[in-house]
Amino acid sequence: MTTLKPSTKLLKPARSVGITGYGVYIPRYRLPAQEIARVWAGGKAALPIKEKAVPGLDEDVITMSIEAARNALARADIHAHQLRAIWVGSESHPYAVKPTSTVVAEAIGAVPNTQAGDWEFACKAGTEAIVASMGFVGSSMADYAMAIGSDTAQGRPGDALEYTAAAGGAAFIIGPAENALATINASYSYVTDTPDFWRRENQKYPEHGSRFTGEPAYFKHTTSAGSTMMEALGVTAKDYQWAIFHQPNAKFPQRAAKMLGFTPEQIEPGLLAPVIGNPYSASAIIGLSAVLDIAKPDDRILLVSFGSGAGSDAFDITVTKEITNRQDKALKVQDYIDRRTEIDYATYARMRGKITMK
Repeated sequence: MTTLKPSTKLLKPARSVGITGYGVYIPRYRLPAQEIARVWAGGKAALPIKEKAVPGLDEDVITMSIEAARNALARADIHAHQLRAIWVGSESHPYAVKPTSTVVAEAIGAVPNTQAGDWEFACKAGTEAIVASMGFVGSSMADYAMAIGSDTAQGRPGDALEYTAAAGGAAFIIGPAENALATINASYSYVTDTPDFWRRENQKYPEHGSRFTGEPAYFKHTTSAGSTMMEALGVTAKDYQWAIFHQPNAKFPQRAAKMLGFTPEQIEPGLLAPVIGNPYSASAIIGLSAVLDIAKPDDRILLVSFGSGAGSDAFDITVTKEITNRQDKALKVQDYIDRRTEIDYATYARMRGKITMK
């Protein structure tokens, strides 16, 4: 009987691909973590972040995806009709049966000659769509595909998740490497059945395995994906200018970075959890957007996402000279962070439907 060895083959498309355009959207409303602690813990709870982004009454995954997509198109300098796929990853799609992706495609002018679909894999649904886009473009089935990660994340009132579960979206257009502002050199995915976080059908709020979410879930998968890819490429943390990790809070990505040999300076530009929280499917790729906003040609970037359930996608990315021509063509992450309106818990509860009148 033949024994099959585990595969550590990197995901590399037949045709070189890269990021042609990117864009984000972060709601303006901010709920301070201290305000949550005031309501549920008498103001004495440990605060995992400073504050989180909260969607307005008229905002959801669709509206945030559209805004991020428009910003990505502006940076890519292509027409929406050139997109042959639009994929939206989220765990808070507005409809249980009706795609988010077709509404986004219609709003940005990409219909009807395009493929569309919704993706799910907890917090790594956005990078899952990026990997699929790499294959779609890399096989020459299409020249451009758009991958979006967007969430209006939920947390049960008073639960630990409520401090960090936030909202935001990021869109990436994947295209041929020759027209890219950053090339994607390789990707590697690592998944296991680790039930650290879940929500069953008709259940309003997700459940989580408390400390179980750390060691066997987040750290095992992020470090395994990152270290396996780096080893296969023959590189170390010193070969990268920047590194971005999924950010369920501020401490987890800092610890994962240290385990892989990265310094605080390498992860600081993409560490946004303290000021916007954890917008689930968009967390890691909003961090990547923040780094691209300041990156210079030839900068090398490590991106590692994480999705509960559980899995991680790792990417090795090199910035091209095109970055300097496109950074200022759309609003940057810092622009959205600076556009801030603070709210109290009562306003937050009303906006997020936590107060039911019937």
